Amino acid sequence: MQTDTPAAAALRRHRFALFLMWLTPLMWSSNYIIARAANGVIAPHMLALGRWGLALLLMLPFAWSGLVAARPHWRREWQQMLVLGALGMWICGAIVYLGAQTTSAVNIGLIYAAAPVAIAFFGARLLHETVTRVQRVGMLLAFGGVVFVIAKGDAANLLSVRFTAGDGWILLAMASWVAYTVLQQRWPSALGASARLAAITMGGVVVLLPFTLAEALLTDLPPFSLQALGLVVLAAVLPGFLSYRAYAFMLQELGTARAGLVLYLGPVYAAGTAWALLGEPPQWFHGVGAALILPSIYLATRGRRPPA
Repeated sequence: MQTDTPAAAALRRHRFALFLMWLTPLMWSSNYIIARAANGVIAPHMLALGRWGLALLLMLPFAWSGLVAARPHWRREWQQMLVLGALGMWICGAIVYLGAQTTSAVNIGLIYAAAPVAIAFFGARLLHETVTRVQRVGMLLAFGGVVFVIAKGDAANLLSVRFTAGDGWILLAMASWVAYTVLQQRWPSALGASARLAAITMGGVVVLLPFTLAEALLTDLPPFSLQALGLVVLAAVLPGFLSYRAYAFMLQELGTARAGLVLYLGPVYAAGTAWALLGEPPQWFHGVGAALILPSIYLATRGRRPPA
């Protein structure tokens, strides 16, 4: 039986990573719905802890052997796992849910639109990744498409934006996602991809625990309900377990700049998700934005095939 050559295997992984670039934002867009539905149903830290605790249980069957084999390396890497867990699971989890309570979707979209540009900038400076002129043009057009959707086709909507305290939390979450993305590549690890993601998630759960306890002691928590449990399960599976595994694979195969572009697809997919689940039909500006964003992502992800 003929086996793949190293070059063929590398090309197949590269193509699968490009496919995941289009699929992952669809899973992430469910977090918009979860954040909106969670207000008054489940507290932010409680939702984040439940999300990542359940996601960790889903990861362990895939990661257990790698975690056991890498035990000698834990002493060297555990601090990094705590930092990455705090960035990716606490700040980009509970803090996002907290900020979404007091700010608008327009403001969240405007703030997060800067993330791929920041990821590309720090990827070039710290990781020495090369961004071609065509990729820069693609990123610029995609950024324009996102801003067009956020503005609903009218620049006056941007001029009328007012920032609130919740925007500070979202800004912190955006900066945290940039750091989470870049540091995963900046810090080499002896763990495999599945084991490392599980270890990072463990770090996130450890960081979340004291904040969740403080939330429970100092605030009035909504009563437990099946709706709250459903939100935890949904958050654990789609924008948790599946999307973070996909993103880790894209970082490994495509680098930080191109993997970070998935955030530009969020507004397009969120419009489709809101239509399907909430009965909110897309508007004309969603179509114009998609016409700018989708081909721009294709341009920005073009590049040489991976070496064997």
